[in-house]
Amino acid sequence: MTTIPEPYGALPSPRQLNWHALEFYGFLHFTTNTFTDLEWGFGDESPTIFNPTDFDANHIVAVAEEAGMKGLILTCKHHDGFCLWPSKYTEHSVRNSVWRDGKGDVVRELADACARRGVKFGVYLSPWDRNHALYGTPEYVECYRNQLRELLTEYGPIFEVWHDGANGGDGYYGGANESRTIDKKTYYDWPTTWAIVRELQPDAVIFSDVGPDIRWVGNESGEGNETNWLTLNTEGWCPGFAVSAELNQGHEDGSSWLPPEVDVSIRPGWFYHAREDHRVRTVQQLLDIYYQSIGCSGSFLLNLPPDRRGRIHETDVERLRQMRRILDATFADDLAQGAAVSASNVRGPDEQFSPSNVLDGNSDTYWATDDGVTAAELILDLGGPTTFDRLLTREPIALGQRVKSWSVDVETDGTWTEIATATTIGYKRILRFPVTTASRVRIRIADAKACPLVSTVGLFLSPRFASDPRITRTIDGLVTVGAGEGIQVRYTLDGSTPSPESPFYTAPFSLPRGGTVTAAVYAADNPGVLVPGDLVSMARRFGLAKDAWQVIPADNGADSAANAIDADELTHWQSTAETYPHELCIDLGEEVTATAFGYLPRQRARDGAGIVERYEVYLASSVAEWGEPVAAGRFDNIQSNPIQQIAELTQPQTGRYLKFVALAAADGGTLATAAEIDLFVAGA
Repeated sequence: MTTIPEPYGALPSPRQLNWHALEFYGFLHFTTNTFTDLEWGFGDESPTIFNPTDFDANHIVAVAEEAGMKGLILTCKHHDGFCLWPSKYTEHSVRNSVWRDGKGDVVRELADACARRGVKFGVYLSPWDRNHALYGTPEYVECYRNQLRELLTEYGPIFEVWHDGANGGDGYYGGANESRTIDKKTYYDWPTTWAIVRELQPDAVIFSDVGPDIRWVGNESGEGNETNWLTLNTEGWCPGFAVSAELNQGHEDGSSWLPPEVDVSIRPGWFYHAREDHRVRTVQQLLDIYYQSIGCSGSFLLNLPPDRRGRIHETDVERLRQMRRILDATFADDLAQGAAVSASNVRGPDEQFSPSNVLDGNSDTYWATDDGVTAAELILDLGGPTTFDRLLTREPIALGQRVKSWSVDVETDGTWTEIATATTIGYKRILRFPVTTASRVRIRIADAKACPLVSTVGLFLSPRFASDPRITRTIDGLVTVGAGEGIQVRYTLDGSTPSPESPFYTAPFSLPRGGTVTAAVYAADNPGVLVPGDLVSMARRFGLAKDAWQVIPADNGADSAANAIDADELTHWQSTAETYPHELCIDLGEEVTATAFGYLPRQRARDGAGIVERYEVYLASSVAEWGEPVAAGRFDNIQSNPIQQIAELTQPQTGRYLKFVALAAADGGTLATAAEIDLFVAGA
């Protein structure tokens, strides 16, 4: 009898295998921040401000379920310390809100709604508490653990416990209004805290930067890695203290099974802000994240922030429905079914590891090669010309992750042509490539760490659908809109969604003073093209055109300063000053009345170096008289989520000269950078 292949390397636990099978689930960021319009509350917020006008847990869970989510994780307590359940260990909770006359419990209502619909429920409990007077002392750690016990014993089964990496800094702390630092490696004594989860919810996976069950993907932009090792070496690391680039890819020789969770928000921020209603991720963006997360062997954790009603905003709901429609249409028909499958090597001599196992729909059966064979080929004969543009494959990860590199070839007219190459497979890998027609498909495994095992192969054809309209603008204010060859696009300039009566885009147009451009593709205008929900729209807000702007020379990295005003998001200014503060001064070329300031942090900076967290902005008619700042504050969570930050001015301010003062970096370093500086003006 043929022997079963020996397991290789680190292996997943039963709870991790169950988590892998979930694939797609949701995050709910909801707290006082929803009502203060902040991303990170300071901790001094009055509990009375939390008062959703129409909270509906059944609606929220139904939206998630219809989108295909298998679970929901609620921010039961964020960094501000406000608890969405009546915790016995703080007064900063719903018990002292006016919502439900102080008798409400968001956690209870959501947990019960999840149970009714068969959706799993998870909890987020921020270790940092900017409200609690004892934060930074051993007594707070015990309070934190008591709150964890409440959540794990009073709300039914929990599938995931989420610990954020943000810990320590300034806060209210019971009225102290000070900065408190903690030793991230020792303060929480994480092994003891995690033992509580193991005792009370043994089936729950624990998330942090470094596990112990699942790891952060290293960014909040939805970027999984094409090479994704599901194993990691974490010696010397702790939550809040890990290397993002290594988290993103994992370690080929990792000693622990720690797969990545790709956490990302459907909006720029994590909490609901009405100003972001026109910036909800488009269908194409959501699909791209799906393929970079689930399609690269990770999970997809998508945040759906409830609004001030306590409901998921209509735009978010519609985007989810559109995404689900396309995914369902893409994977409805596996074109590989019925193919004849052969292989260059089969673990034998019996049929237990037959190549045909890859088509039987059972992830527990698989094709395997003999020991010592680490390169092999699998051929699918489709029986005739077949058209496809997606290939899905899996390894039986209960026996470890093995494949290091592989390729896909197709045969047409007796000739093999390579159409795709890849590195790791893991739990699930989905390759995208141009539409291809072939009679035979060959998967060539070029290198594996042990005899390769493949449990699934599928071929699919995605529907032709209208992609997101692309809206760009040159430095002198010329706007271009497009959605692919032959696609008709309508647009508006007032921030409203285009209607079927809005004008078609026909040629670039000038928008030098800025404004909000919204573009939409309608099904009726584009027969034969799938338009999800009959509408695909996208909006971009632009500031003042920068062709007349000039940097005022100073000790601020003058050689690169122009990069901050060149309308190119991939270039950046980097200050040459050695310490904070750093300044960037700009002559706008004319007197303007500003209403908001924009800062785009350096993009594609894996280490986050130079991303500005604390800032001041000045606007003046003379560089000799700057006066008081017109805007000042902190860009919360900017290192993990480096999106454009827009600071609305409390009232319009007039001036010709703009000064951006960087006061502190998010990573605590001395470097300051900016990809783009923007100024939004009155009347636009």
